[in-house]
Amino acid sequence: MDFQNLLIESKGRIQYITINRESKLNALNKQTLQELHVALTEAFGNAEVGGIIITGAGKKAFVAGADIAEFVGVDVEAGRAIALEAQTNVFDVIANGSKPVIAAVNGFALGGGLELAMSCHIRIASDNAKMGLPEVTLGLIPGYGGTQRLTQLVGRGKALEMIMTADMVTAAQALQSGLVNHVVPQEELYLKAEEILNKILTRAPLALASAIKAVNAASTDGVNGFDVEIAEFAKAFGTEDFTEGVAAFMEKRKPEFKGK
Repeated sequence: MDFQNLLIESKGRIQYITINRESKLNALNKQTLQELHVALTEAFGNAEVGGIIITGAGKKAFVAGADIAEFVGVDVEAGRAIALEAQTNVFDVIANGSKPVIAAVNGFALGGGLELAMSCHIRIASDNAKMGLPEVTLGLIPGYGGTQRLTQLVGRGKALEMIMTADMVTAAQALQSGLVNHVVPQEELYLKAEEILNKILTRAPLALASAIKAVNAASTDGVNGFDVEIAEFAKAFGTEDFTEGVAAFMEKRKPEFKGK
């Protein structure tokens, strides 16, 4: 696919997906969401890609929200479709992906932008980042998983405060509440994201996928996360990576995992 709103760049086994609508503060319009679905699906299916960093073009914004102009004239059923398609085709694809995804949050991450960051497995923020869910100022609520993922990350009380006041939080406040994992100077943002992802990529790929699945099960309705953990733990014993990992440990050398 010839992407109009995304920049795709490979750096070793890391694939950068950059939302490239800088003049619109990288707002998520319908086309961008469609392109994200394709780019993510291709990245997860590409054996050469070990992990993904999602970011926004420029220094002002990661993603400043959804493109509100596209909401004009939308009725109830169309609104349902917007939320369902975005959650199913982009946000849940990231959260349930088999490879680690890091959000490099540079600047504003508001509304759908914060929801995009929260769907990623790890969030690194620049020290000038500001985050919030301002939907109630438009007569809406977060619709791309924001009410659920924010509650999981920061707790019910803080999530309700952020959503109902629509106030932004600073990077330092986001770090304190557990909304982001790390805060660094803006010029170090991508270095930090790569540092963490490159460390992760030295680990067994199949084990990483199992870890994501097991952790996600902790917040999945109707699923016993302990049962998922046991099943994924057991499955690991049948992999070549497990055999290699144990052999490397016994031989006091670094393992060479193949994702098999």
